[in-house]
Amino acid sequence: MAMTVTACGTTSKVRFSAPPQPSTSITGPSASASPSSSPLPSPSASSKPPAAKPAKWGNPTGHASIPAAAKAVDTSHPNHVIGTGTAASCTSAAVVKAVGEGGITTFNCGPAAATITMAATAKVVNTHAKVVLDGGGLVTLSGAGKRRILYMDTCDKAQVWTTSHCQNQSTPSLTVQNLTFAHGNSTGQTAEGGGGGAILVRGGRFKVVNSRFTDNTCDKTGPDLGGAAIRVLSQYNNDPVYIVDSTFTGGRCSNGSALSSIGVTWDVIDCVMTGTMPIGNGANPATKGTPGGGSGGAIYTDGNTYTLTVSGSVIEDNKANEGGGAIFYVSNDHTGTLAIDHSTLKRNHSGKFQNFPGIYFLGKGSPKFTSSTIA
Repeated sequence: MAMTVTACGTTSKVRFSAPPQPSTSITGPSASASPSSSPLPSPSASSKPPAAKPAKWGNPTGHASIPAAAKAVDTSHPNHVIGTGTAASCTSAAVVKAVGEGGITTFNCGPAAATITMAATAKVVNTHAKVVLDGGGLVTLSGAGKRRILYMDTCDKAQVWTTSHCQNQSTPSLTVQNLTFAHGNSTGQTAEGGGGGAILVRGGRFKVVNSRFTDNTCDKTGPDLGGAAIRVLSQYNNDPVYIVDSTFTGGRCSNGSALSSIGVTWDVIDCVMTGTMPIGNGANPATKGTPGGGSGGAIYTDGNTYTLTVSGSVIEDNKANEGGGAIFYVSNDHTGTLAIDHSTLKRNHSGKFQNFPGIYFLGKGSPKFTSSTIA
């Protein structure tokens, strides 16, 4: 069952067999020298091994238009620089401190790729207008399979409650760019319903640019929790969460093993999502006798009026026990929309239900496919 859609602006008519929808309910020269030869000069600085090349993530063949608000933040004048030129100088404590103090943070962990194993979750304090983490394409933050890596919640009084409408405030603005998030684990973290193995966000503004998320996890079961990599629960004025030039692999969670949200608009641009798997079972609402979950191999979204746009991206080889091997999209009041633009969705397997290849959609009309391959 496959379809290649090349029409623009409207949903093309395609034929495929759709399973029934569920009930309501992603070394020196050697030289040879004679004894009388002059000694070889000491190696010059230029003979040192070259620095590692900063990583570039996402879909290299994706060429989607990137809105100004979705582009990387200029970090040439940081407020904090973590490290003094060696991997050992880059510590978890320094990351936690910098995030807590706000502003722009960069890293100086030496010329090679470096991993910082987090001994605690870095938490954003809500009085800061801007928080930016830029790993320069060389830094990995690891949760060591024990903890969530990064957290922002404008409704968490422990991080300072700044307004009476905490779920809808414009700041903090959190940006992560040129970073890898690995082995984050939020299992058992029940605040805000759980999920977000690497990052949990509620409120303010959030975006991800040129970053990688690999082997992150959250709770194995539950009907509406998710996001092995990222879970977002609200954004200022429902502005979109931008996920740009980023790669997601190996996530495991009850639902949405790359991204998950409730009532949040997403713009996924030039990304790759592969080998993720929601491992819950029983769907949402949970089937009687089951714990619930298992939908949205890469992306799981729920809510009312919100949009999900996937542009220039590749979502392949993901699997869901229940519905939507690639994407599970439900707009409860049927006002939300899903658009797939110049993207490829292939070999995404749904265990029980979907109404488009790799997709379960319940929203306004039908998904809009533009110049995309859905198979």
